[in-house]
Order: sequence, then structure tokens, then C-alpha cells
Amino acid sequence: MNLDAQEPKVEQKGSVLPFPGVRPRLAKAGTSPNKGHEATGRTREYLTPAEIDQLLTAAKRTARNGHRNHMIVLMGYRHGLRVSEIADLRWADVDFQQGTILIRRLKGSHDSTHYLEGDELRGLRRLERENADSPFIFCSSTGAPLASSAISAMIKRTGKGLFRFPIHAHMLRHSCGYYLANKGVDTRTIQAWLGHANIRHTAHYTAMSPTQFKGLWS
Repeated sequence: MNLDAQEPKVEQKGSVLPFPGVRPRLAKAGTSPNKGHEATGRTREYLTPAEIDQLLTAAKRTARNGHRNHMIVLMGYRHGLRVSEIADLRWADVDFQQGTILIRRLKGSHDSTHYLEGDELRGLRRLERENADSPFIFCSSTGAPLASSAISAMIKRTGKGLFRFPIHAHMLRHSCGYYLANKGVDTRTIQAWLGHANIRHTAHYTAMSPTQFKGLWS
């Protein structure tokens, strides 16, 4: 199966919130979903919590490495990870006793230590048993660390046909920011969680949140 095959023309229907700075256009035929909005017709670059649940379920049901794929999506979403940051996660980053993980950011972002939820800890312990000899958390069936390209291809493949638009791996990071802003988390906390060096990048998510308008007509 050629994972780099071109996608068919996609039409986005329904009313959705656009990602900041993105203007809706019709999809162009024969373009990759990794080319961004103008090539795919997506009107947003994030998934809602319900859509994330769908993706998690689909990842878990993949024929091979279902648990690993589920954990890739879960960790990428919960911690707002770039695909290269997912690939670079190591067992040395995890403190099972304290229930934390060191998030080493790339692209000039700031590192931070995140707490892990119970389902993450249980899932990581299972992966550790399966990949005890590797320093990397996410490995192939042969035990080699997964490349960023392999993770991106898995997420793209898992989401194909699941939604009315094609997805890409970076949408997990955007989805995390959108979720936190929609929950009412303050901008500084979101900035620290995502590791943004510039708070203006974080403001994109808070500007999208409907929370600020809640109760205006009550």
C-alpha cells in the first residue's frame, strides 16, 4: 500500500469553526491532506473531543500494533506534541513513581514536566513491558524506534474515511490547544503546557474559544 498516494477531492460540509487565519476554499483534486487547508478544503485544523475519541477507537482497532497506535494518538493529543516530539519520547523521560513525563520541545519551544493521567500510566507500563530493550517509547514490530514519517503515515491512514475531511498528525497539537481553551484554561497555562515561546501563538486558541461569550444573552 502506498501511503504517499494522493487523496481524492474532499468537500467540507456543515458549519464549523475555522482555525485562525484560515479562509475556506474548495478542495483541489489530487492533493495531499498534508498540504494544508487550501489544498484539502478543511475549514479547521483541529479535531473536537468527540472526534479525538473516534480516532482513539480507530487506532486501537488497527490490525497491528493497536495499543501502540492508540497511545501515540493519546499522548500526542493530551500533551500537544509535534510528531517529531512523539517520535523522540524516551523511557528516561517517564517517572512512574511521580506519575510525570518530561516533554522535550522542539522548534524553540520550552521544555516542561507534565503529569500523566491513569490511563496513560497504565498504557505506558504495557508498552514498557513490550519494548523493554528500547530507550524509545514508540517502536516498530522489530523494536526499532518509529520515525516521524511512520507516525504521520499511521495517523493519516487511521483517520482516512473516518471524518468528512483528511487529517494530519499536527492536528493533535492543535486539538489539545483548542480543548484547553474551550475548557476555560487561562492563556498562560496553555502557553506553558504547549511550550510556546511567544504567547501570541497561544492566543490563537483562546480567540477560538466560545467560553468568553457564554452567558451574553442570558
